[in-house]
Amino acid sequence: MSRETQRPPVAVWDPEQYGVFGDERGRPFFELVARAALPGPRRVVDLGCGSGELTATLAARWPDAEIDGFDSSLEMVQAARAHEIPGRLRFGVWDVTDWRPERPVDLIVANAVLQWVPGHVELFPRWLDALTPDGVLAFQVPGNFDGPSHTILRELCESPRWRDRLGGVVRRDPVLSPTGYLDALARLGCRVDAWETTYAQVLQGHDPVLEWVKGTALRPVLTALSPSDADEFVGVYRERLREAYPPTPYGTVFPFRRVFVVARKHAAP
Repeated sequence: MSRETQRPPVAVWDPEQYGVFGDERGRPFFELVARAALPGPRRVVDLGCGSGELTATLAARWPDAEIDGFDSSLEMVQAARAHEIPGRLRFGVWDVTDWRPERPVDLIVANAVLQWVPGHVELFPRWLDALTPDGVLAFQVPGNFDGPSHTILRELCESPRWRDRLGGVVRRDPVLSPTGYLDALARLGCRVDAWETTYAQVLQGHDPVLEWVKGTALRPVLTALSPSDADEFVGVYRERLREAYPPTPYGTVFPFRRVFVVARKHAAP
């Protein structure tokens, strides 16, 4: 596990809850991998693989590749192992801050994980060193931390009722802009493609935005509180989300900004 001292409480991840809205969560992954534009990588690593469904699609995309998926959550990795393919697709528990490959890899994918890693830009030189010549680092992170789902969450965590237990659990600026990532990786000698997309997601169901964040941003909060306190917190948060994201006859609109980066390592002259 990471040795960093400024990270929020380690969340107990629930693969089933994370899998709610699986199609919406998967779309950025597929768009990221498509832009990586590697014809036939031999070794691929998925850092922060979660429950493994998306990692398994890499094995179908590149049938000759050896693919490893790593996640710091034992619960997620246990679920992911149902997708293993002997000799081709494996999963293991490993924190991305400590990951070091035994041999060079052609593609490193980090899908919606770096927002949980303070100082993740400092990991880029090590990851680039792990790539083969012309290897690719591809990642995407949520960019909606100034949206109501997150600003309301921070306000509640920092309110007098909760700040003693939850102050600092939800970080304010955990990711860079596309330009920020481009600059950081270009200075390391990469050819960088960086962009952002805002998905106007239409979610179905009762309190769908709450159900969405229960699988991600709300996990550290729920982990830090007792069940009764968590119920109280979620009750207030639910009402605030209903005001911020009112339902319509066709569903609840949840704008979601994503930041994408594909960095190709320059081959040595």
